[in-house]
Amino acid sequence: MEIQRINGLESAKSADLTILLIAAEQTPESWRSKFGSATDKAAEDSRTSKAAVSFYAEDGSRVCVVAVAESDNDSWRIAAAKGAAQAGLLKSESVVLAVESSETVGAAVEGFVLGSYRYLRYKTAEDAQWPGPSTLMVVGDANSDAAITTAQICAEATNLARDLVNRSPDETTPQGLGALTKEAAEAVGLSVDVWDKATIETECMGGLLAVNRGSIQPPAFITLEHQPDSAVNAKPIVLVGKAVTFDTGGLSLKPTKDSMDHMKMDMSGGAVVIGAMVAIARLALPLHVIALVPSTDNRPGQDAYVPGDVIHMHSGATVEVLNTDAEGRMLLADALSYARRFDPQLVIDVATLTGAQVVALGSRVAAVLTKEDDQASERIALFEKAGKATGDLVAPLPLFDFYKEQLESDVADLKNVGGREAGTITAAKFLEHFTSDQNDPEDHGYPWVHLDIAGPAFGHTERGYHPKGSTGFGVRLLTAVLTDLADLIA
Repeated sequence: MEIQRINGLESAKSADLTILLIAAEQTPESWRSKFGSATDKAAEDSRTSKAAVSFYAEDGSRVCVVAVAESDNDSWRIAAAKGAAQAGLLKSESVVLAVESSETVGAAVEGFVLGSYRYLRYKTAEDAQWPGPSTLMVVGDANSDAAITTAQICAEATNLARDLVNRSPDETTPQGLGALTKEAAEAVGLSVDVWDKATIETECMGGLLAVNRGSIQPPAFITLEHQPDSAVNAKPIVLVGKAVTFDTGGLSLKPTKDSMDHMKMDMSGGAVVIGAMVAIARLALPLHVIALVPSTDNRPGQDAYVPGDVIHMHSGATVEVLNTDAEGRMLLADALSYARRFDPQLVIDVATLTGAQVVALGSRVAAVLTKEDDQASERIALFEKAGKATGDLVAPLPLFDFYKEQLESDVADLKNVGGREAGTITAAKFLEHFTSDQNDPEDHGYPWVHLDIAGPAFGHTERGYHPKGSTGFGVRLLTAVLTDLADLIA
């Protein structure tokens, strides 16, 4: 979609549809003078129905009015997505988007681009192949340019993550994901490397290799790097994303209905990290950022790892496997251990890790957990602020030290599940073990934040600007966090 700014409604000569987003009780005079008194009536009807209302103006223009429910940015995104849905129904190739104030332009553009998303790769019927508007003209002044550009980049990066997850799992193998990542990364100037199985074996990534044992597809370990000359951080920030391209549960097999049938989404953490890296590269964010994406599928093949196996991890620790469906933490543990060699300023991992997260917080809010140290509240506040700004909401859960007691093993250093209670927390506690050298009591590890996005990563119904299928939840959240960090460091 090409997005351009125009100075006023009069600059749009031949648009197929004009969308007016209105929060105030009074219609702007410029809108009324162009489209007539029907604008007032449509706004009133939209407030009552909470839906988009369309009409033809006296000059023949097709107009859609959407009342904005609240003054927050997410309400503007939702309203713009309603307009995008109307554009989709009408198959409008060129659309004008107007808001009352330049302060809300960015949120409106995000909502429109996110709300226009369609995944059409496997659609064969001709009437189902229309990709959406080709041109969006945004009414605004020169002060709106930065907000429009940022919104477009963040929304398009989110849609990239959605595309990666929505692909058929037989196409998105681990090495296939590596190839797609390489294409997207190199297009924006990111350094990228995709390890093969031999390299992963050389690095002794026992967790990743164990999960991969049941698959005929080799694993991948994808690294991306954004290192601008203007970087304000002396130590890199490291992002880690879980990319299980399909999760059967392994020998601890999942039921199919409402469980395994959605498990192409188990690579969402990796897709989110890839999308965020593309966004920060396009935004030329002055931060040195490294991304690590361990990837495999989890299948019950002939050599699949089994409950009772003891796995030697990258860190040197041993893990007793009691559930092969707790595989994501095995991949992430190796990546978190590997991240130590960068002496990072901060590590953030993103994963669809636990069903317990959905039970605790539902499908609209992610869990955020961090080490219980002197800076814990500052890190949590950073994510909560970014969540409110982007609509990718997070809620903190504690990570008290006593939770590690649930991971004690009779035969190994720890086990990979902690029981029924506090499942999201014990999974995070498992990961925390690999952020420091456990053989060195003086090593307290690097600063670390864990995001469990199991609930909001994949939608079963359309909601606002979130489609069915992959939502891309977390791309804009990470981008906002990193943008704020760049400002704080500078």
